[in-house]
Amino acid sequence: MSWGTELWDQYDNLAIHTSKGIEFLDKYANFIRDRLAIETEYAAKLRRLAKNYQPKKKEEDDNEFTSHQAFRNVLKEINDLAGQREVVAESLQLQIIQGITLLSKTLREERKKCLSNGTYLQQNLSSQLSALERAKRNYEKAYRDSEKAVDNYKKADMDLNLSRAEVERYKNIMTAKIQQSDDAKNEYANQLQKTNNLQQQHYNELLPEVFNRLQELDEKRTRGIREFIIGAADVESSVAPIIARCLEGMVKAGESINEKEDSYKVIERYQSGFTPPTDIPFEDLSKQDPESSQESHYNNVQSSHLTVKGTISANRIKKRVGIFNIFGSNKQQKIIEACITLKNSLTADGQKEDFSDLPPNQRRKKLQAKIAELQQKIAQETAARDGLMKMKVVYEANSSLGNPMTVEGQLNESEHKLEKLKIDLKKYQGYLERANQIPMASNSPQANRNNLHNGHRVSRHSNGSTEDNNEDGDDQPDDGGSLSRSDSEDNVAQIQNGHNNNNNGVSLSKTHLNNSSASPESGLGTSHTSLPGSGQGSAHDNAMGEDAYYETEMELLQPLGTCRALYPFEATSEGSIPMNEGEVLQVIEIDQGDGWTRVRRLNNTNGWDEGFVPTSYIECTLYA
Repeated sequence: MSWGTELWDQYDNLAIHTSKGIEFLDKYANFIRDRLAIETEYAAKLRRLAKNYQPKKKEEDDNEFTSHQAFRNVLKEINDLAGQREVVAESLQLQIIQGITLLSKTLREERKKCLSNGTYLQQNLSSQLSALERAKRNYEKAYRDSEKAVDNYKKADMDLNLSRAEVERYKNIMTAKIQQSDDAKNEYANQLQKTNNLQQQHYNELLPEVFNRLQELDEKRTRGIREFIIGAADVESSVAPIIARCLEGMVKAGESINEKEDSYKVIERYQSGFTPPTDIPFEDLSKQDPESSQESHYNNVQSSHLTVKGTISANRIKKRVGIFNIFGSNKQQKIIEACITLKNSLTADGQKEDFSDLPPNQRRKKLQAKIAELQQKIAQETAARDGLMKMKVVYEANSSLGNPMTVEGQLNESEHKLEKLKIDLKKYQGYLERANQIPMASNSPQANRNNLHNGHRVSRHSNGSTEDNNEDGDDQPDDGGSLSRSDSEDNVAQIQNGHNNNNNGVSLSKTHLNNSSASPESGLGTSHTSLPGSGQGSAHDNAMGEDAYYETEMELLQPLGTCRALYPFEATSEGSIPMNEGEVLQVIEIDQGDGWTRVRRLNNTNGWDEGFVPTSYIECTLYA
């Protein structure tokens, strides 16, 4: 089937059809461009997604869990998947978009030439038809004039009144008209033959050639669209195996998750090494002397206001006395020196250098990790030193390669580093050896509570050993009325750093609780106890410090301002108090980062009610 044969009279429609075909090709090119933009954006968003969910530096400890490792592998596969989408976009740009652009340009130029040639042929045929029409009109006029001249001659010849000369004149006119008619007839015949030849050539040869070229252009365009669609699919198919491997990697990452292994790692991470507490002994008060009974009662009173983690109950009001209000001037200097020493012994993350503030099991793990790190650094530094020594030997053997003295300084520095690393390794190995000798049971918090029996106060030292202190023993503060040694040092370090200032001077704030929520709701709230004594000095000074602390404990804390309840709050645990919307309360301790504020209200029945409320539930106005 040929356009030149079948569509010989559809020149205008073919011109419109070919124009629409090229426009459709451009439309498909725009479609590929839009898809390319989507692929590029999709790849960029996938990369951004994987980047946003990369584990942070503070989450490095969680990377040991199989679920976290699997998720990291999934993020890697997502990155690879994004790379394949970028490959698709790049291939579409290079293979499809550029091909369509080149084809569209070629088709437009060839179509323009074909239509220009066809227009020229149409104009030639139209000109020939116009000449034929003129020749025909001239012939018709000449023929009518000749017939009229013949009639006039016949009439003149039959009219007897006319002279011979008049008749001859009509005859000459007739002869001329007949000659003109014959000439016009011959011209018409020539034009007709010429027109027929041109028209036959136009519709059988010239115009079909133009139409066939247009047909070839349109078929080329259609074939190009087919190839481009298949090419776009091939681009997608070429990355499909890699995408399938990415998906297989995600499946393998999911299958690599082992819940039992993760549970074991949780045990390894958080196992303290403490043994469960033993039974609490029965205290027969009838067999104790009055002084011991009174002292035991005092200890019970002191400890009854603290929860397991040191949170003050709402039934007892305790004033946090500033450190410089508790101790005399001679003890202030000692505390400051202890603060400086404690601060220098802390690591960058706030833990002690020997990790003695951690449970036994966690302490051993930290020490073992530190020793492994130091051993690795020693190996690296040793390799670097050996390399420098070899370089020095080479320089000494051939001075043209370099000056041996340039390596001498680096060797000395490397030796100093190695010496320091070996000293640190020996120190931490000593820490680990001492940590392995500490019995686990004596470090249990429950065991410390059980040490208060038979009228004696038993204080626990930092090395895990216990010491039975009676009235004539060392002046260590009892567990019921003071913080533990590590908690005291933490608070002192906070004071040395200048934290927690109020209008009464520097005071000790809430003690740090490792990995626990600092709220009354959790049952592990932060402690609001204050240091009763430094734990150093004479027994008389210590006794006076304990008496002063016990007396100030009964005093009311000075209000720091007022607050208004924005929402109602129901107290659900010990240490918190309820409040109604719009109620005005006194602020006696501001929020120190745990989300809770300590407030007080006047109660006509019981005197003062005191406890914690959520900071986000109130609007505070502090005194200047």
